[in-house]
Order: sequence, then C-alpha cells, then structure tokens
Amino acid sequence: MKRNLMIPLIVIAILAWTPAFIFGQTKQKKATTIVKKAVPKTVVTAAQIEEGKGLLAKSDCMACHKTDVKLIGPAYSDVAKKYPSNEANYNLLASKIIKGGSGVWGQIPMSPHAAINIADAKKIVKYILSLN
Repeated sequence: MKRNLMIPLIVIAILAWTPAFIFGQTKQKKATTIVKKAVPKTVVTAAQIEEGKGLLAKSDCMACHKTDVKLIGPAYSDVAKKYPSNEANYNLLASKIIKGGSGVWGQIPMSPHAAINIADAKKIVKYILSLN
C-alpha cells in the first residue's frame, strides 16, 4: 500500500519542480536587471555617439568584443538588442565596464576597466546601444 502512494508523490514532486527548472525560474540576478518598463528613451546626439566610438577605439575593449561578431565577449550589436537605450541601462552598463562582471553572457568574466571614468564609460555605452 505504501508503495502505491510513493509513486504518485514522486510524480507530483517532479512535475512541481520541472517548470521552474525548464523556464529558468529558479533564481534571478539583481545586477543583470534590464530596464525595459516605461522608461523614456534617452536622446543621444550624433556627436555623443562619435565621442563614444572614439573612446572605444582607444580602449582595449576590441580585444574581446567586435561590433557584429561574438568574439570572447558578446558582439556590441547583441548588447544593443538586449539593453534598451535609457539612462538606467547607461548607468548599469557603465558600472559593468568599470567593475567588470560575468554570468550575463556566459561564464568568461569581463575584466574591470578601473582606469575609465564613469562619464567616459557612459559615452562608450551610448555608442554601443546606438547600434540597435
């Protein structure tokens, strides 16, 4: 009799656990929150985009990233597709440039770039997000 009860309990436990596993609802990282809600898109001028492009060209970022092709890190065009262009994402991504990070695009960590100040990091991010 106990054996007959165990099988349905095991099946119920598996079914209850499976959707969270399949749909990735086990844990969410706070640091990777992409702001997509009703945040007004920030207007970025052509001069700001060019300035960010120039800063990016002078940095070592192109050793791991390319504009349209995944290298070690994601392609900048993929980053632009994932993150809408708004002030919250400028701050988030500029912070990631300065502090480094891992886990969003795979397990290979991005090294920190502490020599880049926050203003320049935001200009770089504005250029990258303009690629979408």
